Amino acid sequence: MQYMKRYLVLLILLVVLGACQKQADQKGTFGYDLAFLKQHHSDLVLLKDTASGAQVIVLPAYQGRVMTSTSDGEKGMSFGWINYDLIAKGTFSEHFTALGGEERFWLGPEGGQFALYFKKGAEFTFDNWYVPKVIDSEPFNLISANATEAKFEKTMHLENYTGTAFDLKVNRNISLLELNSINKLLGLELGSDIRSVGFQSENILTNTGSKTWDQETGLLSIWVLSMLKSNDQTNVIIPFRKGDSLSLGKIVTDDYFGKLSADRLKIADGHLLFKADAKQRSKIGVSPKRALPIAGSYDAENKVLTIAQFTLPEGITAYVNSTWKIQDDPFVGDAVNAYTDGPIDGKQMGKFYEIESSSPALSLTPGANAKHIHRTIHLSGPVEKLNEISLKVFALSLDQLKF
Repeated sequence: MQYMKRYLVLLILLVVLGACQKQADQKGTFGYDLAFLKQHHSDLVLLKDTASGAQVIVLPAYQGRVMTSTSDGEKGMSFGWINYDLIAKGTFSEHFTALGGEERFWLGPEGGQFALYFKKGAEFTFDNWYVPKVIDSEPFNLISANATEAKFEKTMHLENYTGTAFDLKVNRNISLLELNSINKLLGLELGSDIRSVGFQSENILTNTGSKTWDQETGLLSIWVLSMLKSNDQTNVIIPFRKGDSLSLGKIVTDDYFGKLSADRLKIADGHLLFKADAKQRSKIGVSPKRALPIAGSYDAENKVLTIAQFTLPEGITAYVNSTWKIQDDPFVGDAVNAYTDGPIDGKQMGKFYEIESSSPALSLTPGANAKHIHRTIHLSGPVEKLNEISLKVFALSLDQLKF
């Protein structure tokens, strides 16, 4: 009889363990993404809080990119969008390798007379658009890593559209945020029924050349982009500074890929609501005069509230302009953007959306540096508790984050 009891206990344990492993192996879970990325990148860096279950995957091969995160261990939801097919293929595309990743490092400007993504004299068309290899296909050097932080470095030589040369060094430090830090950053106390994960990137750009960067020949900016999973019930929220257009300018740039209709962009009292369903390729931008150092999204399907915080220096309005043309004013650009992918000619990169932030245009003397910080915080749990958090952080209920 005692033998039978032990056998039954062992059998139940094996069934439970098997079920947990199956759950972690399901596509969409962090465990699935961790196993997949380990298969293709043995140098993967895993940041982990064992007590809370918060975890973050960072890849040196992809410019110190945060690939994804979770608030609930290997069985939990994986928040970053990943291009599995392209990563498994193991090759890089000519123009841009859309590998995915919850947060990546880029440099601006993209277009215009000081563009980094077009060669001198080229027309501003997709055929001539190339993401510099140092921020697309080349690895960053891993300097150090521990359980909660990974530090990367990369030296670069770039030339812009006018032929100006830039020698620079990039330091990128990724940190997993403790619960106490998240509470302080949000100005509240998360209850035990809220699952959370937060991380930040500290991006430092140093002028290693012999000349000062100036507006006459072009400036660079730090550009951070987050790729997150889309669905029909996900919307981006961008608060903005209220005020008259004479002093603050227009509220939003909403015609990057064609003017947006009211069912895809809602301009309300002090905030923008942007459809992030990956069904229509579209992008919006907010100038530094209008921007606030916070944005976010709400995924009503999975009950996930995402909050992004970023550096936004007070009183600085010179931001690079990335529009694909020779510009009248190349330093009237956006401080914060949101993008959703969508089908073009029957093809699509993927079901993702982006929350983006940028540093000001950086006029650096030799040896000088500038820093831009971007934070991502995901919260999940009971809707009524998420609603309380949304009201405190955005002064909006979850219902107001829906169309």
